Amino acid sequence: MSLVSTEPAGIAALGLILGMRHATDADHVVAVTAILSRERRVGAAARIGAVWGLGHTLTLMAVGAAIIILKIAIPARLGLAMEFAVALALIALGASAAINLARSLVRKIFYGAEEIPSHSHVHSHRHVHFREGSRDSFAHRHPHVHGVAHAGAVDAGHEHLALADEPARYGFFASFAAARPLMRSFAVGLVHGLAGSAAIALLVLSAIPQPVWAAAYLAIFCAGVILGMALLTIAIATPFVFAARRFAHLHEALIAGSGLLSFGFGLVLAYRIGIVDRLFGAAPLWIPH
Repeated sequence: MSLVSTEPAGIAALGLILGMRHATDADHVVAVTAILSRERRVGAAARIGAVWGLGHTLTLMAVGAAIIILKIAIPARLGLAMEFAVALALIALGASAAINLARSLVRKIFYGAEEIPSHSHVHSHRHVHFREGSRDSFAHRHPHVHGVAHAGAVDAGHEHLALADEPARYGFFASFAAARPLMRSFAVGLVHGLAGSAAIALLVLSAIPQPVWAAAYLAIFCAGVILGMALLTIAIATPFVFAARRFAHLHEALIAGSGLLSFGFGLVLAYRIGIVDRLFGAAPLWIPH
């Protein structure tokens, strides 16, 4: 069998393997874990992975087309800047977990631990006060907790915070909230487009002389990224789903842990790229790996 006849098969295999390998990069695993940690269904987690791969693919397609058509090279500072954007995305994904941990520590240190039972229900009472000697008024709320027995009672003057109590009013926002993980995953996938081993894929792309084979390689690589990330999210989501159904406290701990991991990993990555690799220095050092 000649080299010419095996070239398409070799390009296809290389693109698929590199694409699926790229999905397992550490920054990708950390980011996706933080996004899908609250999911309670494996199918929803797989959709998050596929949407992440789709966003990632759009960036790769845009840059890959520029490489194929314009024969451009990726400057070192641009490569580092894209990886630094990934670090910022990881920090943003884990920021809420870090803030919640800091608040919890401050509350325990200065106010003592106040446990709220998991079976409790939150109400927000609305009160109107009139200023003395004036007709002006102002309103404010007093959030507080009730037990299960009181949770079903809806008294006059109570405004429930749960979206289920007012579906007509909050239906749009509930739908938007349900779509937020997919939107977040798509945005993070876009940011990850040039980071990590994707740069190696683009370097391979620039080494393929024929535009047809280069386009085929890029398409197969992107398909491998989507497939690999969908399979990876299923594997990551399985323990989260199991914990959510059986062990509520363990599930909350996994959610907090994944957020803190994303935040810490993002800080370390930002330091390495910005300081060690000299993104903000005179001579940036970028070695795709």
